[in-house]
Amino acid sequence: MTLSPRYRRFVWWSVVSLIVTGIYTYWQQSSEPAVVVAAPIDSVTMAERQLAKLREAAATVPQKQEILKQVSGDLALREKGIINADTAQQAQAQIIQVLRKLGQDERPPVEFRTQEIGAVRLLEKSDVYGEVLVSVQIECGIDQLVNILVGLAARPELIASNDMRLTSANPKEKTIGVRLTVSGVVPRKLVPGKKGAGTS
Repeated sequence: MTLSPRYRRFVWWSVVSLIVTGIYTYWQQSSEPAVVVAAPIDSVTMAERQLAKLREAAATVPQKQEILKQVSGDLALREKGIINADTAQQAQAQIIQVLRKLGQDERPPVEFRTQEIGAVRLLEKSDVYGEVLVSVQIECGIDQLVNILVGLAARPELIASNDMRLTSANPKEKTIGVRLTVSGVVPRKLVPGKKGAGTS
């Protein structure tokens, strides 16, 4: 059987590459791997430096815990005013109840003509809290409106007027028509849609 020169070269190079691969593999298995040993601390001064660094770090722990406790207390105090509800609609109902109570405290009582449930969204510049909106239309005197706004600001809940539109209602009785939009801060879990980065 005769082989072409091209096929002979292929067989010759295959044999050579098999021999080289076998030698390389056998040589790698026979040599022992080098064991890297960490250099021991030779001097006492290096050990003293490490000990001083550890003591310094340990000394800051009580201060950091005190700062954490203080900041946690401040946060709890600020979050006390967040409207706690199971749903956004319940939070909006709480805002409407607050507005109705403020209207009933006025003499004569202020009646709410219409109420609108607004959007539920993330609080501006925050991805931790949400905001619920409620709009109401009332007809009252200017002094009653001022009293309602002052009462709204004095509430412990984190609610505030967001938008206000005034129109003339009854010039004889000196009343005005008011469309008042009030927003309240709620936990992030009540905001529908995708959750923001870093939230669970």
